[in-house]
Amino acid sequence: MKKIYIFTGIVFVLIAFAAGAYLFSGDYEELADSAIPESCNVMAFSVKGYLSTYTPLQPAGEEVDVSSSEEIVDGILLAQDTPNIKAVILSVDSGGGDGVAGEEIAHALKSFDKPSVAVIRGLGASSAYWAATGADKIFASKISDVGSIGITASYLDESNKNAKEGYTYTELSSAKYKNVGDPSRPLTAEEKAIVMADLRKAHNVFVQDVAANRELEVSAVEKLANGLTFVGEDALKNGLVDEIGDLITATKYVEEQIGEKVELCWY
Repeated sequence: MKKIYIFTGIVFVLIAFAAGAYLFSGDYEELADSAIPESCNVMAFSVKGYLSTYTPLQPAGEEVDVSSSEEIVDGILLAQDTPNIKAVILSVDSGGGDGVAGEEIAHALKSFDKPSVAVIRGLGASSAYWAATGADKIFASKISDVGSIGITASYLDESNKNAKEGYTYTELSSAKYKNVGDPSRPLTAEEKAIVMADLRKAHNVFVQDVAANRELEVSAVEKLANGLTFVGEDALKNGLVDEIGDLITATKYVEEQIGEKVELCWY
């Protein structure tokens, strides 16, 4: 299980136009695994960098900018079963990643029977936005990038490069479509049609989930599902977020919901 951190310092908010980020200055007390202090009543989770279903092994001395649905869902389940935790906050600054990861976090938040909010900071796009839609309420900055509803499986075809360098592709496969997507050879028209059909199915699931989670008409979400992000103000107009605000705004909202001062701990 991931360690839990309780924020004990003073918060300073600085607006960085290029990154749309908030910088926090303070001390964090590292807590033992699964040890939630009695003073903590709201758990916070961070979705940043690439969103994956699991956290890959990190090379010694290096940090991989990855968030995993495995850890976040685990934390939400822990918050559900911990009586003194009254709500959760999801802090989002990610361009997305694995669609399943976003779906898993959204489902965990929808199943959570205590107040939940998501705050989109600089970027909440693709599967990271999908994750945020599971929250009861979504906040975003006026200049946050929000949305990018769509699915991609694009990749670099290296077949011409390999041929110029003298490499010959030898296909050895027991199944007709086993090598579909191998970058060492181009897709046939038939294979591309198969891949696009699967992408369209995944796209439809994404659209339907956003529509259900945001209580929007599917047709309205389909019009927005062109892969583009919307600045926070436009995202608000289109129903992709609920309110313009930041982590401080979200914290005040949670205090109103739970009827007590928020004591936040980061999972």
